[in-house]
Amino acid sequence: MIIGRFMRIYLLAGVVFGSISLAQIGTPGATKAQPAPPSDPLGRDTPRGAVLGFLNASRKGDFETARRYLNAPLRGTSADALARQLSVVLDRRLPARLNQVSSLPEGSQYYPDRPDADRIGTIETPAGAVDIIVQRVKLGERGAVWMFSKETLNEIPKLYKEVSLVSVEHSLPAFLTQRKIAGVPLFQWLFALVGMPFIYLIISLLDKLMSPLAGRMWSQLRRNADSKKFHIVPIPVRLLLLALVIRWMVTNLDLSLLARQFWSGVAGVIIIATSVWLVLLLIGWGEGLSRRRLERRGVQGTVSILRLIRRTVDLFVLFGGALILLSYFNVNITAALAGLGVGGIAVALAAQKTLENVIGGVSIIADQAVRVGNFVKVGTTMGTVEDIGLRSTRIRTMDRTLVSIPNGQISNERLEDMSYRDKFWLHPVLSLRYETTPAQMRSVLGAIRNLLLEQARVEQDSVRVRFLGFGSSSLDVEVFAYIRVLDFSDFLEIQENLLLRIMDTIQAAGTRMALPSQATYIASVSAKEETSVSEILTASSHH
Repeated sequence: MIIGRFMRIYLLAGVVFGSISLAQIGTPGATKAQPAPPSDPLGRDTPRGAVLGFLNASRKGDFETARRYLNAPLRGTSADALARQLSVVLDRRLPARLNQVSSLPEGSQYYPDRPDADRIGTIETPAGAVDIIVQRVKLGERGAVWMFSKETLNEIPKLYKEVSLVSVEHSLPAFLTQRKIAGVPLFQWLFALVGMPFIYLIISLLDKLMSPLAGRMWSQLRRNADSKKFHIVPIPVRLLLLALVIRWMVTNLDLSLLARQFWSGVAGVIIIATSVWLVLLLIGWGEGLSRRRLERRGVQGTVSILRLIRRTVDLFVLFGGALILLSYFNVNITAALAGLGVGGIAVALAAQKTLENVIGGVSIIADQAVRVGNFVKVGTTMGTVEDIGLRSTRIRTMDRTLVSIPNGQISNERLEDMSYRDKFWLHPVLSLRYETTPAQMRSVLGAIRNLLLEQARVEQDSVRVRFLGFGSSSLDVEVFAYIRVLDFSDFLEIQENLLLRIMDTIQAAGTRMALPSQATYIASVSAKEETSVSEILTASSHH
């Protein structure tokens, strides 16, 4: 849906841009801003200006002005007749590529050995190809102007005889061809506003009728009862078919050169935009297919990388389409590429932190340091990973809050993943009373060691029960062992059982756990009283 909406905007912008550009084609000198008025009032300073000036004068029927674009010695009615023939030949036979005609005063330099000549186009005839050439002619003090060359004008009478004068204008009612709005005949407005939507509607109805049947056949082939919405002719394909209809119309109907130029430009814009649209849909389809395969393999984090790759490729495709569109209308794209380089540096500097987080996210996903569902500790944050994005990772804490940590911070912090533990560490330190005798201590150590060795889930080689030393108020015993379980709840259950049985073992040995205690001695009392005070303090520590 998002791609569809964006591509509609993209297509509309392209058509509007194309219409503006094509409208400018119809006005000599409008495609390039000039710092000063042209030296020639007829706009013959450039090859494009000369061609468009001639076509505009011919379209108005002003052949007295049109013959001034011909480099011919003829005068009067003979020159007017030649100008009329040239107008008909260009309208009926010249390919609609006026946007490729040079708008530079020196021309395109198409002929290296003839710097004062430039090619406008080529007309195919049974006898071979004929180049339509304009040449720069010096007119004394007024300087040099571009005019149709003598060699081209010599070929015009022969080309004129091969032209069929039966055109679409002669087949339509006069009010449709003679009445014009903004200089455009009424029948062209009707085709744009009525004909094109009607053709699109017919294609849409065809898709609506055939898509359900195609969807059911596709579901039967895949043996999948869940039939999703299926389009045999999606929107970009409909637009592409519409552009092909326009191309057919331009090729087979005898329209004027300016009309063919306009409709060729519209078809070109639609073809470029729909091609970009289809490529974006193909990229989206490929991403969806790859994502489903990775999800079946249990590789969840790679989905974010796929999304990043798709968006990056989408941007390159859109930018490439924009460059092709500009190049189609003969716009210099060098400045656009240079601006892209400068703009890319500015964006990289402004989005330094964002890029750091994105790169950190890619490294986390690629290294598979963290996976969705793992219980981790990042810095002081501990919880379950719920999502790994390109910019941040979301962790559900023990308090059920959701913490988002930037990926750049995770890549620099100490990361502890507790879900990969293959066993749990049992490590209590027991504090026994100082009244514990050596025999009782040996009994406690041996009983706890045997207790651990009897447990099936306890790793036998890891069992260690040792008397560590004399603490400040207790005799310290270290219990060391690994429990072979993967779930934390199972470990807590086993640990609880072992601790209870250790308590039974200590009690059975005749000793008890120690509590922190202190003895205070008063120097002023006698030896007998000192002994009594010591006994009282000792009795208090026992309770």
